[in-house]
Amino acid sequence: MVQTTSSSGLRPIPAVVALCIGLLIWLLPQPDTVSDQGWLMLAMFIGTIAAIIGKAMPIGALSILAITLVAASGVTSDNPGTSIKNALGSFTSPLIWLIAIAIMISRGLIKTGLGARIGYHFIALFGKRTLGIGYALVLSELTIAPVTPSNTARGGGIVHPIMLSIARSFGSNPEENSTEKIGKYLALVNYHANPITSAMFITATAPNPLTVKLIAEATGAEISLSWTTWAVAMLLPGLVAIALMPLLLYWLYPPEIKKTEDARIFARQKLDDLGPLSRGEKIMLAVFSILLALWADLPVWFFGEAYQLNATTSAFIGLSILLISGVLVWQDILAEKSAWDTLVWFGALVMMASQLNSLGVISWFSASIQELIAQTGLGWAGASGLLVLIFLYSHYFFASTTAHITAMMAAFLTVGLAMGAPPMPFVLMMAAASSIMMTLTHYATGTSPVIFGSNYVTLGEWWRAGFVMSVVNLIIWVVIGGLWWKLLGYW
Repeated sequence: MVQTTSSSGLRPIPAVVALCIGLLIWLLPQPDTVSDQGWLMLAMFIGTIAAIIGKAMPIGALSILAITLVAASGVTSDNPGTSIKNALGSFTSPLIWLIAIAIMISRGLIKTGLGARIGYHFIALFGKRTLGIGYALVLSELTIAPVTPSNTARGGGIVHPIMLSIARSFGSNPEENSTEKIGKYLALVNYHANPITSAMFITATAPNPLTVKLIAEATGAEISLSWTTWAVAMLLPGLVAIALMPLLLYWLYPPEIKKTEDARIFARQKLDDLGPLSRGEKIMLAVFSILLALWADLPVWFFGEAYQLNATTSAFIGLSILLISGVLVWQDILAEKSAWDTLVWFGALVMMASQLNSLGVISWFSASIQELIAQTGLGWAGASGLLVLIFLYSHYFFASTTAHITAMMAAFLTVGLAMGAPPMPFVLMMAAASSIMMTLTHYATGTSPVIFGSNYVTLGEWWRAGFVMSVVNLIIWVVIGGLWWKLLGYW
């Protein structure tokens, strides 16, 4: 049976299912510790998450509906004015604007061609062998990750076209059943670099700032991860994962073509076609450097606390430079639909999650989970390990990392900390898991369908590689990450 979609993007069957799930939750007997308003908010929240998972409508449209429901129902306040203010409250969050502005900035990497130039430079350096091309793709990802919070734009929009051009230059095409030559391996490396780099920087994927916010709330603001703290904490496990991933995939899916001297020639030709660095690329490089310096608080190190800037303020400075210089024009900003879309759905989901917390639903849910885990007799180590595993592998049931994090992160953080897990290592492990889970399926994040849709990898191969890489990355972060965090004095 074919699922029909209306001109509005509404898919009736998933929409009805989501509505029924929300109503069912609302009609279920509510716990004594949860108010009527809290139970109604939970029903609306679960219904919204179900609609997102089922893709009942585009996520931005669903977010508008969620804001409307919260405001019109008066679930947060009997005062209509206060109710709409609460429904729109998250749009003042600097973290939400940080991601939207950074996505707009990353448009410059595509528009100027700097992203492609970086990729071809790495291939010209390391492309003598297929394994070297794999590392070139990974290094391209890593280089641009700090300023591309749209992991889909990075992996699917910048690196993937480079990967495709290399594979096709060696006659590796799905249409000719020649994916085994080189294309399958490169497609898998192209994809699995994406979750690793996403875990390494707050600004490498849109949900990371939400994770920062939830961690701060769960710890009573005792742990508020800065851009630098996150980057330093994830540096060593991220680099180890990046070093091992191309080798492991090379062993799992060995390409038929091993030597690729022509790839270096091809990359040099592409660089010749691009010509010398344009004015726009030079400005983009300068903005890239300025943002990294500001996010890393280098002015504070040299000149003192008076020169500290909020990360979102720094992002606005970067975007302003691009606008003043003409590298980006206002039409580019208006046309960056993913940024505005992210702003809307991110704001709605953060708002609902915050209201669930303020209405006491998260506390009730966390206490229920804690009671169940306590009955198993597990100590804090076993309990926190179980929470991380459940959180990561439940992503098989989600098609959105943000929806997954919004639905589960806050409660799992609260339970783990209440069970006695060392705060900093536990929250960092949960933060890493929120990116590692992207490895699992062909619908795990926005990059997945782009690369899977190029048809170089079968469904079975994709899921097998995804599970293997999830286990490997998890071990790296637990072992290498744990030792690194011990050295940093986090526990």
